[in-house]
Amino acid sequence: MQLEYFQLIDRIVELDIDAKTITVEALVPKESTIFEGHFPGHPIMPGVLLIEAMAQTSGWLLLALLNFERMPFLAAVKEAKMRGFVSPGERLMIEANILHEGSGFAITEARIRVDGKLRSNATITFSHIPFPNPDMRGHMDAVAKRIGFPQQTIVP
Repeated sequence: MQLEYFQLIDRIVELDIDAKTITVEALVPKESTIFEGHFPGHPIMPGVLLIEAMAQTSGWLLLALLNFERMPFLAAVKEAKMRGFVSPGERLMIEANILHEGSGFAITEARIRVDGKLRSNATITFSHIPFPNPDMRGHMDAVAKRIGFPQQTIVP
């Protein structure tokens, strides 16, 4: 994870276009200025960053399903639950699947597990639009390469 750049996904572990599912991995850094204030002597990953990690995971799934032609944007978070603490140094496995897609929006269900134990889950709604400019598309292409986005899923 690169918290200072809001890049919360380290690598895509599995992407199944037919099943409309994705699994990613993220290693919470052992040290970050985030933990200096959250909380001194008892550092834990802020819940809002767990929600963002689930949203980013869902976003990569949507990018694949939208053939990398449209950019998903967070529109709503429902039923977000923090079920346990996430500590520095823990490895997150984040899964997402599609609940609904169509009419310019999509709804996903996402979960974060640490050592197989559920730590957080949420239902997340996205709108999606064509990439607003070539720079954003280029940035997303670079991030996709860094995290191992399977380029073969994009249909020319």
